[in-house]
Amino acid sequence: MTTSIPLSRRALFGAATAGALAAPFVMNRAAFAQSEPKAETMKIPEGRTSSFKIGNFGITVISDGLRIGEKPQETFGTNQTPQAVADLLTANFLPTDKFVNGFSPTLIDTGSEVILFDTGMGEGGRAAGAGHLMEGIAAAGYTSDQVSIVVLTHMHGDHIGGLMEGGAPAFKNARYVANQTEFDFWKDEARVGTPAEGGHQGVLKNVVPLAEKMTFIGDGGEVVPGITGMAAFGHSPGHMIFTVESDGKGLVLTADSANHFVLSLQRPDWEVRFDMDKAKAAASRKKVFDMVATDRLPFVGYHMPFPSVGFIEKLEQGYRFVPETYQFEI
Repeated sequence: MTTSIPLSRRALFGAATAGALAAPFVMNRAAFAQSEPKAETMKIPEGRTSSFKIGNFGITVISDGLRIGEKPQETFGTNQTPQAVADLLTANFLPTDKFVNGFSPTLIDTGSEVILFDTGMGEGGRAAGAGHLMEGIAAAGYTSDQVSIVVLTHMHGDHIGGLMEGGAPAFKNARYVANQTEFDFWKDEARVGTPAEGGHQGVLKNVVPLAEKMTFIGDGGEVVPGITGMAAFGHSPGHMIFTVESDGKGLVLTADSANHFVLSLQRPDWEVRFDMDKAKAAASRKKVFDMVATDRLPFVGYHMPFPSVGFIEKLEQGYRFVPETYQFEI
């Protein structure tokens, strides 16, 4: 199985998305943080993790929590009939009245850096059964003080909620990496009085206090040698994915390019309520997963079923998610 990332394909994807860096972002009425809707708590074991190796890098996926959502058709396939959504769920042996949403930050130990990608719901999510990042870090054998870099794929509440703890930085020795467009959008006071005001307040609380320690990167920007950002805008104004390469092996952190392993992947054109620019999000989704499928790379999807790691194959009008089993064990 090929697990390297061809530079030609990466360059092609970068060229396809480069124009989006300069394009204005049009906010629609769904511009709010993904953590906003209330949902039923789903109890999970605290400190739930899954670890494996990509080349010389140690990868640990951490479950920050799970939630049960109601009425999938009001979140996924919002440009389709409710029956079409129900039919696709039924065909995949899934209930039609509820869905489960998970949150999975990823920790990468390169040997010289301990890098955390996204921070889950944090203390604000604990009443609803989430916010288990710290237990997961401990279960993986690390402390929060060992985290040297925190990368934000984007700034929705379920990705930045764990940045602060008790009003102080949760990762006191870390520096931060994010996209400038994303930061500027959410920080801007123009969000006040719009559906994005909640996200704006979350960024003021959790991200702005850390801005002096933040480095901003765009498409093709390097976090550390072997880890590179790629623009995948649409879900949010500056949504980023990240490629990981070590010793000839590869992995892609697709963040929120897809929010459901069936509804977003088998039907990538279907609109998702949390995608702020729905057309751009669909275009990014297809570019990202065409790349992952063509190069036969494993990927970590923030909202895929835990342990959130798998592979993609092209299927009819979309893709089939293939969960990992023992590929990293032998």
